[in-house]
Amino acid sequence: WVGDLMGVLVVAPPLLCLRKPTRPRRWSEALLLAGLTTVLVAAIFFLPKVSLTAKHAATFLLFPMSAWAALRFGARGAAATTLAITTAAIAGTAYGQGPFSTGMLTDDLLVLQLFIAVTSVTGMLLAAASDERRQAVEKLQLMATTVRGVHDGVLITEVTGPGTLRAVFANEALCRLLGRRLEELVGQDPASFYGDLTPELRERSRQVLLAGEPLRAEVPLRHKDGGTVWSELLLSPVRATGDDITHYVATHRDITATKELQARLVAAERVAAVGTLAAGVGHEINNPLAYLVLNLEAASRSLTDGSLAGVRDALSGVRGALEGAERIRLIVRDLQVFSRQGDQERGQVDLNALVPPAVRIVSHALRHRARVVEEFGPVPRVLGSEARLGQVLLNLLVNALQAIPEGSPTLNEVRVRTSTDASGRARVDVVDTGAGIPAHVLPRIFEPFFTTKSQGEGTGLGLAICQQIVRAHGGELEVRSEPGHGSVFSVLLPAAPVVQQVSPVVRPVAREPLPASRSRRARVLVVDDEPRLAQSMRLLLEPYHDIVTTTRGSEALALVAAGHRFDIILCDLQMPETDGATVYRRLCAMAPGQAERVVFISGGAYTAESRAFMDSVANRVLEKPVRPELLMSTVDEALADGPALDEQEPIAAVAGGSRH
Repeated sequence: WVGDLMGVLVVAPPLLCLRKPTRPRRWSEALLLAGLTTVLVAAIFFLPKVSLTAKHAATFLLFPMSAWAALRFGARGAAATTLAITTAAIAGTAYGQGPFSTGMLTDDLLVLQLFIAVTSVTGMLLAAASDERRQAVEKLQLMATTVRGVHDGVLITEVTGPGTLRAVFANEALCRLLGRRLEELVGQDPASFYGDLTPELRERSRQVLLAGEPLRAEVPLRHKDGGTVWSELLLSPVRATGDDITHYVATHRDITATKELQARLVAAERVAAVGTLAAGVGHEINNPLAYLVLNLEAASRSLTDGSLAGVRDALSGVRGALEGAERIRLIVRDLQVFSRQGDQERGQVDLNALVPPAVRIVSHALRHRARVVEEFGPVPRVLGSEARLGQVLLNLLVNALQAIPEGSPTLNEVRVRTSTDASGRARVDVVDTGAGIPAHVLPRIFEPFFTTKSQGEGTGLGLAICQQIVRAHGGELEVRSEPGHGSVFSVLLPAAPVVQQVSPVVRPVAREPLPASRSRRARVLVVDDEPRLAQSMRLLLEPYHDIVTTTRGSEALALVAAGHRFDIILCDLQMPETDGATVYRRLCAMAPGQAERVVFISGGAYTAESRAFMDSVANRVLEKPVRPELLMSTVDEALADGPALDEQEPIAAVAGGSRH
């Protein structure tokens, strides 16, 4: 039975290999192996002149031949070599030659069979290990080739400690995404590849790494040239050995173009929402504008009388005009909140203060459909963008407006309610008594471009963008609705961290003007492309200061270049040709001391460049329309902060500028 077993071990593998015959790839190495094996078996089993001791020693040289065949040629090489060595050993022993022919038949057979068993088993085990390793290498090479060729960026990191990683591999797509070479990425902490992450995402990432869970998020990547590339990140843990996580695989898909398109869609939807209310807003402006004009006309007629009663009537008319102008100012300010473009810097937002302007904008359009109720409760401040959250409120109010038909304002109601939920989150509910949402439609209302409104009433983006904005602030947008009984949209936002000490605000606040006797007389340059506005500021300041006005930034620069110096430069930010930012930059180059004395007056930063400029300078910025007391107090504060200038010659008119 031992002989039969040895026959199976020796003969079965070659027979199995013959089912799929293949030629060896390394012919020269195969011939060398066959030649050396032939020489050894001939010397050991067929040469009678070789001593028995030498034959025993030479037998051990056959094991390297078997290992060579197994490691280099796999199972086929091991099977062929084992068959050749076994055949030679049996033939030599049968002819009375070789180390297994000592005259003791039983012992010789046992030793021969043991030799055959060790040779065949060793060869086959080594061949199996070699084939397994070869297949693993082929799979690894295939995976590496695949990873290198995919269009998405792939980053493989190893875990070096709790919550800490080290990059070990990055494909070419990720290198292109970051603008870096592979050598610059391997060995680095992957956190250095990312841009400014929100505190919520940082904390979430830390918790995911500690828990060993997957993560999907949109993250900014820091390009080598300093730019930002937005990427959709999918982070997956890898358990290479046992239950411990040894590596993480991160895939990055470039979504920069998608983010830019989303920003444009958000801006377009914001404009669409405000445009929906344009007629009502125009009516709200026309009412105070009408009595402003009428009061000014009445004041003008009263002043022509020259009597004391006429002066009193004129003063009363001016007060009415001021009231109308103040109402227009508030309406314009509300519109500015909801029409800002681009991402605004995040700060603490008071939702109770954000609701009234949104309600005021829609109030005229709603008054023919429903009554509006504002219900304010204690609500924590939230961390976010005032413009974006204002857009959410405005869109929800417009949605409520469109859900209620015209004609029965006393029977319908739109209620805006603020409160704090059980978990401490800020909550804003927009409740309407409109038609409600059918049950089969409710699951789809947040899908982009899905709408049940008639053509021309909606884009299908409003609620989708609202949900996107709320989620970007770490919150949730929920809806409850019953057909025929109205809907409730609830915005839930996490409370902002409590700040123990608030930094002082750089922007000036309105306060009572300083008495004229406490403010020294100064030289003030007014630069504004609106001549009547420049004249108004001149009339306000002229009793206390020497005023020079100009309508062009280039004329202001010409005055400074000519050697004239001013205690204060009141400069409009938005002007044709040479704007306020250009004036400031050129003053920094030619007269830095004058650049520090600039006070900007802005009608609204409408472009990203102007907003970035306002954020980058420490100079005061006043928003139009500027209240007279605020302008006076700002001038007095600026004079108190800066030293007085030396006496200079009076300034003559230069290229359209005028001295007063």
